[in-house]
Amino acid sequence: MCAWALYPRFLIFALVLIAAQTSAAYPPDAPNILLIFLDDAGYGDLGCYGNPTIRTPNLDALAAAGAKFTQFYSASPACTASRYSLLTGRYPVRSGFRWVLHPESERGLHTDEVTLATVLREAGYRNAIFGKWHLGSKREFFPLQRGFDEYFGIPYSNDMLPPRWPDLPLIDGNEVVEINPDQQRLTGVFTDRAMRFMSESVADEQRFFCYLAYTMPHVPLHPGDAFAGRSRRGAYGDVIEEIDANVGKLVAHLKALGIAEDTLVLFTSDNGPWIIKNERGGSAGPFRDGKGSTWEGGVREPAIACWPGVISAGTVIADVCSTLDVLPTVLEMLGRPRLTDRTLDGVSMLPLLCGRPRETPRPPLFYYGGADHELSAVRRGPWKLHIATYSQTGQDYFDAPPPLLFHLEHDPGERWRLESQATSEAAALKLLLDEHAASVAAEGTLWDPPSE
Repeated sequence: MCAWALYPRFLIFALVLIAAQTSAAYPPDAPNILLIFLDDAGYGDLGCYGNPTIRTPNLDALAAAGAKFTQFYSASPACTASRYSLLTGRYPVRSGFRWVLHPESERGLHTDEVTLATVLREAGYRNAIFGKWHLGSKREFFPLQRGFDEYFGIPYSNDMLPPRWPDLPLIDGNEVVEINPDQQRLTGVFTDRAMRFMSESVADEQRFFCYLAYTMPHVPLHPGDAFAGRSRRGAYGDVIEEIDANVGKLVAHLKALGIAEDTLVLFTSDNGPWIIKNERGGSAGPFRDGKGSTWEGGVREPAIACWPGVISAGTVIADVCSTLDVLPTVLEMLGRPRLTDRTLDGVSMLPLLCGRPRETPRPPLFYYGGADHELSAVRRGPWKLHIATYSQTGQDYFDAPPPLLFHLEHDPGERWRLESQATSEAAALKLLLDEHAASVAAEGTLWDPPSE
């Protein structure tokens, strides 16, 4: 049960929420937010999700103290697009750049977007990102120009290196402070900067949003010296175990600051594992395919939420949720109305975090894939219909072309085709895809196609 239902302060809190509609100050009970976002981690890479060899005691403990999601999705199987959706609550196709921005791309996160950072800044939060940005590599697109107060990290993926690409910059604020940094240090350095940021925010009596976007387990793998060669899973396991140890440091730091019960910790990944990298890539667990794919392995992610006193320990959330839902959840936590001047594709997860069912079923989940980020599939309830499939492996898993229909709660691995048996469901889902495509086309995008 949600802690809000247990305390007499509920009536006072409700009045504060009403007042928040006309005030820029956050409600006293709105939490700090620590958002930990991995790069290319798979559903099957953590102990609490069934990995037999990678040791993740801190993440396992975080899940045990809060909620573990079993049907949580990234909005895209690719780096830039997934990060766009996480911050905006919108499908990547609405941005216009759609897939992966390269170091020399002219585009980035558009100035007209409303993001988690801009919403929280208006509510009085201090915002920071440490790690990978990948929403524009030109200064005008950097985080400090998009609602963040502090930025320390790299502007795009850690494999975008010479000789194919320019030197990889490490950026502090808006300034390059190092070229081609030693990547063995990055996980620990990003954690240290995040801990310092949280300490300073507490000292200044400010709520904070800390977006910790680790650069790994994206290839190339660079575990720190203390972790290299330690995992039975090889270098990939080393990297995951180092991230796990750093999550343990972060949780301990929240407790030492006395703010663990005032902080919502969210943990997930941007897309599925890079399976074409073989042992250097991760595991999608029971799901088909991986990164770059709109099969379940490309977009279904491990996800953990912990907020002591609000989320009951040991909660398992089997409802369909998504990175699209983070911004709507934050809006509801702040007592602010849903944005009406633009399309939001996510819905609030707050009822689920509080142990209550959603009042209405979640709207259909749409899947975009391929280099042009085409509309590829839709899920409504347990049913998923593919009208196009894409995989970096190049594999065609079935003899016949799409449409392909699956019942994901009976068949999460997408192995048993049902379109010939469930023709009415397949037709209804195809109609949903057509309606969604028409709606997106009518609305247009902030950046004109073609995408980069």
